[in-house]
Amino acid sequence: MCRTMGSYLARRAAFLLMSFVLAMLLIFVLLRLLPGDPANALLSVDATPEQIEAAQQQVGSNLPVHEQLTQWVGDVLRLDLGTSFISGTPVLPDIVSRLEVTLPLTLISFAISVLLASVIGYVAAARSHTRLGVAVTAVAQLGIAVPVFWIGILLVWLFALELRLFPSGGFPREGWADPLAALRSLFLPATTIVIVMTASLVRYVRSATLDVLESDYLRNAQALGSGFGEAFLRHGVRNASVPVISILGIELASTLLGAVVVESVFTLPGLGSMLTKAIAQHDYPSIQGILLVTTFFVLIVGFAADVAQRFVDPRLRSSLSGAHA
Repeated sequence: MCRTMGSYLARRAAFLLMSFVLAMLLIFVLLRLLPGDPANALLSVDATPEQIEAAQQQVGSNLPVHEQLTQWVGDVLRLDLGTSFISGTPVLPDIVSRLEVTLPLTLISFAISVLLASVIGYVAAARSHTRLGVAVTAVAQLGIAVPVFWIGILLVWLFALELRLFPSGGFPREGWADPLAALRSLFLPATTIVIVMTASLVRYVRSATLDVLESDYLRNAQALGSGFGEAFLRHGVRNASVPVISILGIELASTLLGAVVVESVFTLPGLGSMLTKAIAQHDYPSIQGILLVTTFFVLIVGFAADVAQRFVDPRLRSSLSGAHA
């Protein structure tokens, strides 16, 4: 069994590596297809031909495309994501500093969303034929339909402008040196993401729980003398979690992307503001670096969710053993 699981992990890791390489190529090609020369970010409107040539040599856009790709891949393997055209600072340290805002916002929002969705989804399934169950499902559908930035604006208006309980935006200059101030600044952005993400997850938890509640094995366990709570915890939770785990991987990646959008609403100094500024200023190294880091995060999350499914569901482990045999 261990050998089979090890073989599966090796194959899955190889697929992860190939996916990352393909993503690198895609990012590189798509950025090169955009109109304009990357060197334009360093030039004024009345730049002379000599200045244009010097700028192209500086950013490497005068090289053949295959040489640009080779150079970039080599830099990435050395964990060098290049230097920003605008600030002149290395991109990777800047991304790491921005992750001090984006990553906590993503993880806090995701953890709260999973907790709330688990409870609310179970209630919606257990009371599916009552007014409460119908109301919960309707509110969840409404939460999915409402744009995330609009929810953020409403929360700013209510809690920051009217009630003055939380700041409307920004992040403390001292960062996490003052944890309370940092958490207060993330409260409204995190709440915005939690509302949207919980509404999305509730649907999947409700569906998975309904399948378990209507299953034969749960009724058989109760017929053999187990109480509903014991039968559900021993047999239902694991079976309900299998389809939800795969969705959690997608939702965690979506939470990161949602955090990038929400950061622009709350003027947080995270990856979102860095990406927006880089796009506006045609800062190719910063754009490439941010897209590469976020893509790597999404692939790792997908890998972890896939592996977690194999550990939780014995049927998937058995299929691995059968395939190996």
